[in-house]
Amino acid sequence: MKIAIILFNLGGPDSLEAVQPFLRNLFGDPAILRVPGFIRGPLASFLARRRAPTARAIYDKIGGSSPILGQTEAQARALEETLGTSGDEGHEWRGYVCMRYWHPMTEAVVRSVERFKPERIVLLPLYPQFSTATTESSFKAWNDTAKFKVPVKVVKEYPTEPGFIAASVALLKEGLAQAGNAPKRVLFSAHGLPERVIKAGDPYQSQVEQTAKAIADAVGGLDWSVCYQSRVGPLKWIGPSTDAEIARAGAAKVSVVLYPLSFVSEHSETLVELDIEYRHLADKVGVPAYVRVPTVGTHPLFIAGLARLVRDAL
Repeated sequence: MKIAIILFNLGGPDSLEAVQPFLRNLFGDPAILRVPGFIRGPLASFLARRRAPTARAIYDKIGGSSPILGQTEAQARALEETLGTSGDEGHEWRGYVCMRYWHPMTEAVVRSVERFKPERIVLLPLYPQFSTATTESSFKAWNDTAKFKVPVKVVKEYPTEPGFIAASVALLKEGLAQAGNAPKRVLFSAHGLPERVIKAGDPYQSQVEQTAKAIADAVGGLDWSVCYQSRVGPLKWIGPSTDAEIARAGAAKVSVVLYPLSFVSEHSETLVELDIEYRHLADKVGVPAYVRVPTVGTHPLFIAGLARLVRDAL
């Protein structure tokens, strides 16, 4: 049986010239810019134009482009390999990366999947915690475009999936060891959302907290807290903010081990915001040691967890 797995992710600009159109796609999504449609287009163009210089400076620090496509492709190939060696004989697995705001985007991916002629399709978001701004937006774009007449199975969310948690625990333990024997605090940092999105019923914050608790419980004996990064715009966002928690750790003179638990691959929010900006802040506020834990990426335990999710969906 031919099975297509659609791995959804945010995407990122592949050059400095792509930054502004990437931002225009981002702000043009009604799940992101929640204003009437007749306003959204012009406002998205305005915001992209205004934000582009700052964003280009960020991407310039990591080589002029986002690494997210290559990393997501690596996850797709690792998932294919794991599924292909798991005893599911007679199946041909094909992973497709589908980005929301930059290439390869939904329309092109649908055409590629059509050429494969699958007998089953599995939609697999690379967002462990469900949100209307990420998972639901990706699903909507797919459903508005794809018209396949084969069964489509959906993985909606997996905030405490055992493989995801086990990979996170393994990486966090390595980070804790790097921080030494001095008092330390684990900060589970997730991408933020406007507070009004959560109040409207979005389960993201609750699921982020579920993930953090599952990891902390598995490690045991941690001083830990959940915090949120990447705030933009004038709206009130969920908190506490990651920078405020770093400052609090500095005041307490405890080291920080920071784990980005809502990201499964490295991109600007981890490589610049966490590795450069927040590291500088940690030095400034007197944090004795600052260790940033890597994302799960292609960790075998995480990929095995994704494979289980795909098989369970089928």
